[in-house]
Amino acid sequence: MRIALIIFIGIHGIIHLFGFLKAFGIYEFNAISQPISKTLGWLWLVTFILFAISIVLLIFQSNYWCLSGFLAVIISQILIFNYWSDAKFGTIANLIILLSLILAYSSFSFKNKIAEERKKLFENSIAVSGEVITKEAISELPSSVQKWLTNNGTIGKKPISNVHLTQELQLKLNPDQESWNNGKAEQYITTNPPAFNWNINTKMNSIFNVVGRDKFENGNGEMTIKLLSLISVANENNSDKVDQATLQRYLAEMVWYPSASLSPFIKWESLDAYAAKATLEFKGAKGSGEFHFDEKGNFKKFVAMRYQDSKKTDPTEWTVIATQTKERNGIKIPVECEASWKLESGKWTWLKLKIKDIEYNVKEMPVPNKK
Repeated sequence: MRIALIIFIGIHGIIHLFGFLKAFGIYEFNAISQPISKTLGWLWLVTFILFAISIVLLIFQSNYWCLSGFLAVIISQILIFNYWSDAKFGTIANLIILLSLILAYSSFSFKNKIAEERKKLFENSIAVSGEVITKEAISELPSSVQKWLTNNGTIGKKPISNVHLTQELQLKLNPDQESWNNGKAEQYITTNPPAFNWNINTKMNSIFNVVGRDKFENGNGEMTIKLLSLISVANENNSDKVDQATLQRYLAEMVWYPSASLSPFIKWESLDAYAAKATLEFKGAKGSGEFHFDEKGNFKKFVAMRYQDSKKTDPTEWTVIATQTKERNGIKIPVECEASWKLESGKWTWLKLKIKDIEYNVKEMPVPNKK
């Protein structure tokens, strides 16, 4: 699409160059039957140059093409109004370019918003104690959790203060969907205070791009989905149900940063030799879920009664299952998972994810690519 847009802008820009050549008698541009003054001829040249600059910036994927492109479209349309009878169809080209500019700016604005949110998240985080975790430190946790932390390599390592990870995803946006939508996601997490910021980029179909951002911060949750980075499809916030749902997500994802199980905000309750219930309470938000492990202490699944959205009256059973576990950065974590809702019509597995990269205790905040 970007290459097609570059070619389209290039052709539209060259037409403006012909207007300049006609004004100075260098070339007879028959598409414009009216004479073009030298003053307006310079405007035709300026418009061509602005479109050319936009192409160069597009090639290098710089967001500044939005500025030069917008100026070019404005001047171009002024020229078209002056030569309306001959040049009116150029308005269609300008509208196509203007729509592309709006979508590009919306994408840039969305990414910039995420970058600012993550900057704030990073600034508000407090480093966890630098002392290594000992068996004594986990002695008061349920036996199943102790076995899990020992098995996954948490003992003898320093606590995790923050996490940066990238994911490859497969999603089904509704229970009746047959094929999977592929997507990529990036997430930044802090453990003190408990918070995360997650963004996704996927496609609804071969044409329409969908972006989303979920976050939990200061005890408040928020879920946003936008079509083409512009049209809001979902915007869930200012709701106790959303606060609880995002908090439970944070709780489930703790299997990627297991030292957070020692957080003072989490209370544990033993269920049996292979399961324990965790309850996280932070700034008015409260949620819980059950962690299940195998006989060796490997994480098997997380189960919680969770709200799908703020409109649902009752919570729904939500399950996250580990389908593959590997060691990353010295800690054994589930690198592939599936998430499902238990609906009245049956099980809806709506997400399959794979951890592509994960970093702990990063010194500098990673930000989304703004290009």
